[in-house]
Amino acid sequence: MQQWFSDHPIVSYVLILAFTIYIFNAVFKMGKLPILKEIIVYIIMAIGCLVLLIFQIDKLPIIQCMSVAVAMMIMLRLRQLYDKRRNRGRASDAAEQPKAVK
Repeated sequence: MQQWFSDHPIVSYVLILAFTIYIFNAVFKMGKLPILKEIIVYIIMAIGCLVLLIFQIDKLPIIQCMSVAVAMMIMLRLRQLYDKRRNRGRASDAAEQPKAVK
């Protein structure tokens, strides 16, 4: 797999950039930025991904590590959605039950 990524640098760069953008938006982005600042951030991110591409071609497992990070973030997001759904169900069940009279 590592050899295939080294042989296809454009695919590797696109994967690295996509993973980086997802990680940035999921973890580091706090709010909406003005459009010019947002463009600058993504341009700098694209330039930084070139450095990661060099590491990937030089046989470091950058794409594999980033895919594990993204998979863990997706699992966390799914767990949060599951917990929110389960807690909402419990709250509606508690609201439906009559209260005991003292």
